[in-house]
Amino acid sequence: MTGIALGSSHTKILGMVGMLAGICFLSFIVGGYYIEPVSVLGILLSKIIHVRQFWTSETEMVVMKIRLPRIAAALLVGAALSTSGAAYQGLFRNPMVSPGILGVAAGAGFGAALGMLFSFDIAGVQITAFCFGLLAVTITYLISAWMGKSGDSLLVMVLAGIIISTLFSSFLSLIKYVADPNSTLPAITYWLMGSLASVRMSDVYGALLPILAGIVILILLRWQLNVMTFGEEEAKALGIYTGKLRLLVILCATMMTAASVSISGEIGLVGLIVPHFARLLFGPNYKTLMPVSALMGAMFLLIVDDFARTICTAEIPLGIITSIIGAPFFLYLLINTRRGWI
Repeated sequence: MTGIALGSSHTKILGMVGMLAGICFLSFIVGGYYIEPVSVLGILLSKIIHVRQFWTSETEMVVMKIRLPRIAAALLVGAALSTSGAAYQGLFRNPMVSPGILGVAAGAGFGAALGMLFSFDIAGVQITAFCFGLLAVTITYLISAWMGKSGDSLLVMVLAGIIISTLFSSFLSLIKYVADPNSTLPAITYWLMGSLASVRMSDVYGALLPILAGIVILILLRWQLNVMTFGEEEAKALGIYTGKLRLLVILCATMMTAASVSISGEIGLVGLIVPHFARLLFGPNYKTLMPVSALMGAMFLLIVDDFARTICTAEIPLGIITSIIGAPFFLYLLINTRRGWI
């Protein structure tokens, strides 16, 4: 499959960057508390150059303390999930693969619920979610390394990921069963739906390093991922150390996904559907697919978050909206998978 001929890839990427900047600016404006565009521009510029204040302190607080962290988190989480999904789909040579395939989302969900059960603060909940997400994938990888020596290691890894996901989901159900139904249980349930409503800049700073590091490394590995899409034997014949490459890709994707889930909760299907939209526009070449997936993922989740906080009075969890959008697309993938995808 080749990309749609809409001009050079670089031109389209620059156009996407411009669209993303425009959506970011619009995101500062829309919401339950409408802010004039000129006020938003003035507040943002005042952090760089001297601008005479013509806005209220309440408006500046909304822009800098509420919407800026939320926009930054949506950009990071969307880019992380979509980039992880694109990398996994190339590594496993399967269009149905998503970032949670190896158990990171289930592990992080259990970790967050455990932190809430023990009344940890927000930082504690995020740390436990991140650690248990990494732990789940580590167990999956160790099982596949132990059992996959004489067979298809990728298949064993996927099956191990399903088992570990089921195990941690069962642990999560146990925590929900014993949690206080008046306080802890609603908090766990809402967190599992995915939301950026309570995100702070400190949360963004905590997730910034693992997400950016993972994205940069995966973009640098885009040539090797191109080779891996042709099969492991072909990659070995071309001098690719497939075992080391697989470990590095899994480490980066897990690190990004765990960091994302720790601050936003579980937001499903972003890592599944966004890479496919990127392929439709740019083709399967990872030279452009990786950076485009990051841009499109950031744009997609930011738009979803804008809808979540504007379409009705009560904010809708992000996971609900992404599932409504992603489920029909997932069905489309099931119908068309046999036609090929690369």
